[in-house]
Amino acid sequence: MINNKIQRNPWFRWVVLVLALEIITLSINFFYAPINIAAGGATGIAILVDAVWGINRSLTVLIFNILMIVLALIFLDKKTVKNITIGSFLLPLLMEITPSFQVTNNELLAVIYGGGLMGFGVALLYRINASSGGTTVPPMILKKYFYINSAISLLVIDMIVICMNVFVDGLNAFFLAAFSQLVTAMVMRYTESGLDHKYQVEVMSNKYTNEIKKMLMENYNGLTVYNVVGGYSEDQKQQLLLVVDTQDYGPLIRQIHEIDPDAFIVTSNVMNVHGGRWGL
Repeated sequence: MINNKIQRNPWFRWVVLVLALEIITLSINFFYAPINIAAGGATGIAILVDAVWGINRSLTVLIFNILMIVLALIFLDKKTVKNITIGSFLLPLLMEITPSFQVTNNELLAVIYGGGLMGFGVALLYRINASSGGTTVPPMILKKYFYINSAISLLVIDMIVICMNVFVDGLNAFFLAAFSQLVTAMVMRYTESGLDHKYQVEVMSNKYTNEIKKMLMENYNGLTVYNVVGGYSEDQKQQLLLVVDTQDYGPLIRQIHEIDPDAFIVTSNVMNVHGGRWGL
């Protein structure tokens, strides 16, 4: 939906970009920085530098991002450099002009809210193919020249930053930062895929395929029928496939078993369904 709106209104991409970076800024200035928790990335490095030497966080992020842009100019293509440059300068600017204060005295709540905001902001950047620069650059270089999975190398970099919490604020800070990463990952996943997950159900029956098919057509939408061949028997069979909401899954299985207690059913989690009656 965001990409469709961007195609119709190119200026909307700038709105989403600024909004995403401001959300990331709020996670830093309101939750992470006041309690000196570095949960990874250039902003995490800036928080540690501020805690140890008192150097302005936005200045540290700006210097670090400029260094990463130089690396990108040397090792990556112009399109990638363009994608990271705007965010690299906007993020430290927003960090500087956005007030910074401690919203909650509960450190656990702080990393939960901070991780949630961080995940939501980063997911928005991914949706518009943008970046805040920083530590996302080295993984792209490693992937291009050494074929190392960028997600793995980014995780390693973030974990190095997280481990540095031990030397600044002790083990408690390390555990809070690591937990925050889990929160961020979960929020990113659900922001990308949505909360309304569904089930994909595949059904095969030796004797009652037609009866099950009739029941499904009367009570559900989106039924698909595949012609398949049994692996052992080599008999021609039909496999029924449909997607249902989570609340419909239990009644569906019960109705199938009422017709054929021995029906073979395979269920998979589905994160996104586009088209048809789902209208996405």
